[in-house]
Amino acid sequence: MRNIYSPSSCSVKPHDQKESKILLDTSLLLYFQAPYSFTGEDVLELHVHGGKAVVNSILKAIGSLHDRSSGKDIRFALPGDFSRRAFQNGKFDLTQLEGIKDLIDSETESQRRSALSSFNGDNKILFENWRETIIENMAQLTAIIDFADDNSQEIQNTDEIFHNVEKNIICLRDQIVTFMQKVEKSTILQNGIKLVLLGAPNVGKSSLVNSLTNDDISIVSDIPGTTRDSIDAMINVNGYKVIICDTAGIREKSSDKIEMLGIDRAKKKSVQSDLCLFIVDPTDLSKLLPEDILAHLSSKTFGNKRIIIVVNKSDLVSDDEMTKVLNKLQTRLGSKYPILSVSCKTKEGIESLISTLTSNFESLSQSSADASPVIVSKRVSEILKNDVLYGLEEFFKSKDFHNDIVLATENLRYASDGIAKITGQAIGIEEILDSVFSKFCIGK
Repeated sequence: MRNIYSPSSCSVKPHDQKESKILLDTSLLLYFQAPYSFTGEDVLELHVHGGKAVVNSILKAIGSLHDRSSGKDIRFALPGDFSRRAFQNGKFDLTQLEGIKDLIDSETESQRRSALSSFNGDNKILFENWRETIIENMAQLTAIIDFADDNSQEIQNTDEIFHNVEKNIICLRDQIVTFMQKVEKSTILQNGIKLVLLGAPNVGKSSLVNSLTNDDISIVSDIPGTTRDSIDAMINVNGYKVIICDTAGIREKSSDKIEMLGIDRAKKKSVQSDLCLFIVDPTDLSKLLPEDILAHLSSKTFGNKRIIIVVNKSDLVSDDEMTKVLNKLQTRLGSKYPILSVSCKTKEGIESLISTLTSNFESLSQSSADASPVIVSKRVSEILKNDVLYGLEEFFKSKDFHNDIVLATENLRYASDGIAKITGQAIGIEEILDSVFSKFCIGK
């Protein structure tokens, strides 16, 4: 522990006047020696008590030491300042630093795991291997160009070399496409999986929302049509970010214009969802499957939407009655959708429902406990699509239609430069750096 004093407030003092010091705080000082710090530079950290007066007085004292004429150039850190220094000093590449931001911003376990693929350098290694593959194949084509007039055995069969390069690039293109498909699936983890509850009025949708969130998000009433608009809430389900939406109960007619608008919005929300829970009430077999809802679920706009049938209020029916309900559901719907029974009152079946939801979330995002999802920034996705894949596709065109080795080589170079932009190896990337680090918090 060390005491922190303010520098003297007097810049000029009489010879007989001692320098005055004011105790500001007692703190812990940590010294990180270059190149072992985060930035690769010498770093001194002050761990002070967190009161505003303490922090402000220490910052003011440090600022008072600023004297550019004597080489003491002191300023506050800009957004991403430390991460930018770490990049410039070769401690991390851009994909790793973007992974740090994603890690900081992660709200759920699945988001944390997905951010680690960049932060740990997994993506860096993958991108570097791709670039190395491109450069190796460029070298083969360049050899043909440079020694075209020679009788060297290695370049006698130009077509064979060109064909081998093409096979290598096809394999690489397929790897990148597969990677981008996984990224597209995993992006759902950042935005949140959209889960919509659909059903007739008074089937217990709002109660189910409250049971899944362990909170009174939706108003619960035995009066049909209580929920007249869509209510969204962000919840964490077994490490997955889920945007759960409680909607107005769907019925064919209502004298309430606001409720009818809510019903129309409920149908639109269900179409836009990633997963839909169709809630049914088992207490009245005649109203178990309303025709208007069945027509909506079987409409073309609903497509191949994931649907789970949830029989709510299981505590209000006997085992025999529940068997009749399940039989009727299976007769009308077949085995297309999974059917689960729950009770929001006794909580019976809620854990089973959460387990089924989790399995669907894993499938939607192509993630699991032993296979982490992959998240990259929008910047990386755009470069992969617009630079890397574009360059590879142009290579195929120059091979198929022109058999132009020079043009084919330049197209591969374009793809290689694209990967260099992603990792930060490209020359003249100040604009890219400004874009990346402007999104970081102050002092990171």
